[in-house]
Amino acid sequence: MLLVIGATGNIGRDLVRELVDAGADVRALTRDPARAADLPAQVVVGDLEEPSTLPAAFAGVERFFLLTPGLGTTGVANAVAAAREVGVRHVVHLSSSNGLGDPMPKMGRWHHEREELVRASGIPFTILRPGGFMRNALEWRESVRAGYVLDALGPGRQAPIDTADIAAVAAVVLTSDGHEGAEYVLDGGELLTVADQVAILSAALGRDIEVREPSSPDEIVRSRFPAGAPPALAEAVLEAAALMRADVEGSRTDTVSRLLGREPRTFGAWCARNAAAFD
Repeated sequence: MLLVIGATGNIGRDLVRELVDAGADVRALTRDPARAADLPAQVVVGDLEEPSTLPAAFAGVERFFLLTPGLGTTGVANAVAAAREVGVRHVVHLSSSNGLGDPMPKMGRWHHEREELVRASGIPFTILRPGGFMRNALEWRESVRAGYVLDALGPGRQAPIDTADIAAVAAVVLTSDGHEGAEYVLDGGELLTVADQVAILSAALGRDIEVREPSSPDEIVRSRFPAGAPPALAEAVLEAAALMRADVEGSRTDTVSRLLGREPRTFGAWCARNAAAFD
């Protein structure tokens, strides 16, 4: 039995379907069964913040995928404790490439803390560290409708990844041996500036989109979090933007193509598939 924690999110939904298509027995943990009604998996109601709800989810589980939102570490600690109790033999933990770097950026510190809990659990682990998501472009929806995108990164380049590729990698790691102890950095196949991404999106939508510089740090934060962000998160967002702006060459790995046996999906393909979201 494979357990997916985070099954009703974008990566989790794709992962459940990948695993089912591969013939695996899949269980999905959720706090809200209504959100999981369309998943082709056994659904168990539980909450990572409530340890008493977890034994039923982990009963009979051999491997599990662990994705926890937010900034805290309690959910990870509770999940690995419950897994250890029943002898789970492999955890695949979704972290972030922000957890790398020397010195480590603020955005990476909570990812690093959660990774350390997974490492200390005694359960064989694999850590997946994706970089920027292609779907982060959905944060531009309102401004795209107004004809522009704010660009805080300027000449900085990154290789954004389709979350469907993250799910596909996670499925491979969960259903095959030899990945224990591995820490995989995952990214897309194209090094792009924000302006490059906007040009690709513009072509997919068939309309011009202006690229604008933000007028203030607050505008940078609100472009990611329209309702604002707690001070610690806002500070981390601004630091990350500065670091990415300075990375004019960017970097990418061949991890996705090695694990999947194909090239990563392109940003152009993502834009074509999600064009309706910008209407």
